[in-house]
Amino acid sequence: MRYISGVLCALFLAFPALAHEANPEIPHHHQGTEPKPEHYNSPGAPPPKGAEVRKYAIDEPGPTAANFGEFFTHDNRKRFQVIGDRVEYRGDDSRDILLWDGDAWYGGDYNKLYFESEGEYNFRKDKLETATTELFWNHAIRPFWDTQLGLRHDFIPDKDDRTFLAGGVQGMLPYIFEVDATAYVSDEGKVSAVFEIERSWYFSPRLAVWPRFETEIAFNDAEDYNIGSGITGFETGLRARYEFSRKFAPYIGISYEQKVGQTADLIEEGGGDTDNTFIVAGIKFWF
Repeated sequence: MRYISGVLCALFLAFPALAHEANPEIPHHHQGTEPKPEHYNSPGAPPPKGAEVRKYAIDEPGPTAANFGEFFTHDNRKRFQVIGDRVEYRGDDSRDILLWDGDAWYGGDYNKLYFESEGEYNFRKDKLETATTELFWNHAIRPFWDTQLGLRHDFIPDKDDRTFLAGGVQGMLPYIFEVDATAYVSDEGKVSAVFEIERSWYFSPRLAVWPRFETEIAFNDAEDYNIGSGITGFETGLRARYEFSRKFAPYIGISYEQKVGQTADLIEEGGGDTDNTFIVAGIKFWF
């Protein structure tokens, strides 16, 4: 038993030496001093206890210094996106309407060229009711907030088109409320503003309820277009969508429009309706 224990002890003590396999091409007395690679640098001695440790790189050509101080990031790359926020059928007792509301942009993190379009086509009358296009320069002023400056053009059947200088802000409030506020000055010198706010509440990773509110204020009368000064009206709606993917979501819902104040009086004098309730069904998408 003592013999066996002695053999095991000897093997244990000899194992480090056996595990170190010598290079047969280098003489035994030169082991550990073989030639090093061309760019090999032996680590320096550690600093004395308590001394400051400094790290640096020698800025000379070579593999170790080629990219020193340079970091590749994806900051401010140029991108584009097309968004169909609302592409929907809306109907009531007297009208069947196709509504579109979308935008597209191209640019980087701080500056974008922004295009927006919104309009309605009446299937029963087989005619375009309204169409608005806007072209903006968007500039980021802080995370989630952009300023906008550009032009708006309204295509109005049976009346003269209108062109506006436009400026405003677009962004996201706390609790993910999306806001769009824009002021306009028309080619006739009329001043107005539009305010929109919406939010999505998710009941599951795919099912969401989506309320929306929009109102418009006119600071001048434009009687030729049935617009009176003050708050002209508002639109509010509630939609429920199912996201088959983040890029494609069909939805259904209800939308209510109400004209108020002097604008409502002008519309009634012309025999028009001042309030409408629509059942809506459409898709929301982006790519």
